[in-house]
Amino acid sequence: MAGHRNSHGKRQSDFTENGGSKRRNPGDDTYAPGPDDTVYRYLCASRKIGSIIGRGGEIAKQLRTETQAKIRIGESVPGCDERVVTIFSTSRKTNTIDGAEDEVCPAQDALFRVHERLASDEGLGNEDSEEISPQVTVRLLVPSDQIGCIIGKGGQIIQGIRSETGAQIRVLSNDHIPACAISGDELLQISGDTVVVRKALHQVSSRLHNNPSKSQHLLASSLTQPYPGSTHLGGSSTAPVVGITPVIPPYGGYKGDVAGDWPSLYQPRRDESSAKEFSLRLLCAAANVGGVIGKGGGIIKQIRQESGALIKVASSNSDPDDDCIITVSAKEFFEDPVSPTIDAAVRLQPRCSEKSDLESAEQSYTTRLLVSTSRIGCLIGKGGSIITEIRRTSRANVRILSKENVPKVAAEDDEMVQLCKLWRLPGTWKRIWGLQRVQCSLL
Repeated sequence: MAGHRNSHGKRQSDFTENGGSKRRNPGDDTYAPGPDDTVYRYLCASRKIGSIIGRGGEIAKQLRTETQAKIRIGESVPGCDERVVTIFSTSRKTNTIDGAEDEVCPAQDALFRVHERLASDEGLGNEDSEEISPQVTVRLLVPSDQIGCIIGKGGQIIQGIRSETGAQIRVLSNDHIPACAISGDELLQISGDTVVVRKALHQVSSRLHNNPSKSQHLLASSLTQPYPGSTHLGGSSTAPVVGITPVIPPYGGYKGDVAGDWPSLYQPRRDESSAKEFSLRLLCAAANVGGVIGKGGGIIKQIRQESGALIKVASSNSDPDDDCIITVSAKEFFEDPVSPTIDAAVRLQPRCSEKSDLESAEQSYTTRLLVSTSRIGCLIGKGGSIITEIRRTSRANVRILSKENVPKVAAEDDEMVQLCKLWRLPGTWKRIWGLQRVQCSLL
């Protein structure tokens, strides 16, 4: 394999600064990470890949020059609307990033630059919701022998990252893994607003840096360059890297782990028949439905994909101006701390809510939820204790409206819960939805 090692034992670049390659054999255009290098594989929506490549590859070339990391763009895969951006470099820490006290390796620096370019594009797509902090999602492909450093024994590490950053972090099931992944890949997803996702990505990427996969040195390029005017990405004219072939059993341990101990730490796949369906119903004014669905269904499709929940929009057949019911549901294991249903509902809430016309700089929002009469008690509590506590802790106006205020699209046994609050205040619906989830788990 081309390349050499320095006095620190780290792999040096096979390429000169001007992009020319030093190949061992004529026509040998490949370069792969060494066993001690740091590798990240970031999933990018195909429609946004131009934000990383740029015209003639200018942006990718600039990212490589500024960070000294290798960046490869995976080819499009039929039936998949994501592409793999593979970023790798020596593990030696030589770079700095905003918000980090310690230096980072070139790959981690490049990872954040790629993420920030895509996150800023995502923010531009929410110009109609200036007061709402845009929700961002990061999806990383992680080899199965490396995912343990993120999960931890009994899920302690991943839960700790959730608690410290406030981000939603999940290792998704196999049926959510995209077609551009390879055998042995796990899909790690980080969701939340811009600030918390960046904090979580820093912790996750640092752990992946400290615990490299044992199979990453087999990362190899095998396809042709997928875009015109091919410039050297990461100093190579090679085709984009597309994957890794695992040479160790799945969940086979990670750096610093006791051999043979990891399989007992990873929870085996559970019996799907023991999962229960959990659903929520949001009311949305007819005028706001377009903001829920998006152009060509783009918004609702993205929320479905990122949350893993099923979302249905039902409108009145008699009057097109009536409210619509947005039903969010998923089969869940109620012992899991993360709920796909609540995740999707949180993403939908700002799009379903009615914004007040107050002249105050801090505008108020109203969100409405339908709850069956049989379940409304879990929100009220004995003598109104629960709803009173929610009001006190959230400083929101939470009301259960009388029957005459329930819209026509609701069922006969439905009650309507209405919440009015300043958007800057902490979320209250998560508490309400969490109470419903607990009650559902007891049925």
